[in-house]
Amino acid sequence: MKRIKVLHLITRLIVGGAQENTIYTALLLDSSEYMVDVISGPQTGSEGSLIEEFEEQGGKLIIIPQLVREISPLNDFLALWKLYRMMKRNRYDIVHTHSSKAGILGRFAAKMAGVPVIVHTIHGWSFHDHMPKLLKMLFVELERMTASLSDALIVVTKLDISKGIHEGIGKREQYHLIRSAIFLDKFDPSGHDRRKIRAELGIPEDVLVVGNVGRFSPQKNPLTWVRVADAIVKIIPNIRFLLVGDGPLKKQVFQMIETLELKNKFIMTGIRRDVPRMLRAMDVFLLTSLWEGLPRVIPQAMAMELPIVANVADGTQEVINHGETGFLCQPNRISELASYCVRLLENPQERIRMGEKGRQYVMNEFDLKKMIEEIEDLYNKNLVKKGIRR
Repeated sequence: MKRIKVLHLITRLIVGGAQENTIYTALLLDSSEYMVDVISGPQTGSEGSLIEEFEEQGGKLIIIPQLVREISPLNDFLALWKLYRMMKRNRYDIVHTHSSKAGILGRFAAKMAGVPVIVHTIHGWSFHDHMPKLLKMLFVELERMTASLSDALIVVTKLDISKGIHEGIGKREQYHLIRSAIFLDKFDPSGHDRRKIRAELGIPEDVLVVGNVGRFSPQKNPLTWVRVADAIVKIIPNIRFLLVGDGPLKKQVFQMIETLELKNKFIMTGIRRDVPRMLRAMDVFLLTSLWEGLPRVIPQAMAMELPIVANVADGTQEVINHGETGFLCQPNRISELASYCVRLLENPQERIRMGEKGRQYVMNEFDLKKMIEEIEDLYNKNLVKKGIRR
């Protein structure tokens, strides 16, 4: 049986959930059945890059300089042309796109090149209620057009199916729920020495820690996170706040911390690749995102037996069972977010119970082997439909 040629396409290989999902899929597909290339644009950013990590693990990466995140008519046309020529020349059996720009250009190019199977993963929709109305209408229309070119649409949350159908994007039978899984072996609390990690970070043993891992971006809403911390410290003074990450709002975050006189309460690590160790130092995980698909850091934190306090934001409400594995509230309710954190910090038994339930849920739902099997099964069904496999 000849090996199937697969192309994965993403706009940027920055540190992020969609990018990790892309490289895990590319690296873990059965190499006896699939030959996999990955195309990305050149942009990285303050979030950090996964390019070197992917190539070190043997991934085959092609950079297209004109594939950029911003709308740029000339670059977009050149990227479309280059993608078309590359797909035509390499005769891929499957093109699998990720992220909005790569998803739009990649699916048009794949259709033009006559690629038999076109798959797109929606890591959260490109449109949301926090963008200008006309821009949202444009993105919805582009999603409708490119869905009509797709053989399958993978979503990471059930809510994204209902949202897509509501906006007239694709047909119900095109949608397939495949969770964006994690390396569960890495995210095992028993494999990380909490006392040692805290000592490295300068956190005393008797101090409670609320933390977060993520980008400092408008979507992640880090300024609200700092305001919640300010509300918590007024009730529990003996506390630390651990923020892991970087991003465009970093300067504003630092300024707010200084303005609120919280500098001695915050530990800012910058970008870290040892995310399981950073999570192990925490007692409660706080997420203040305004919109999300399904942030991978939530199952990661749950796997590390952390209770979650989060805004209701699409995927969060699907994964966090309110009152069982964490607490949910409407966006920007600072006092409510703070009160849930305080409740967990003051009740260690509740923290432990929620953490254990969260890990059990993630073990069942977010296994990487299961994700790869489901993707391979979806590929195979579509290859059979197109007569490439029997």
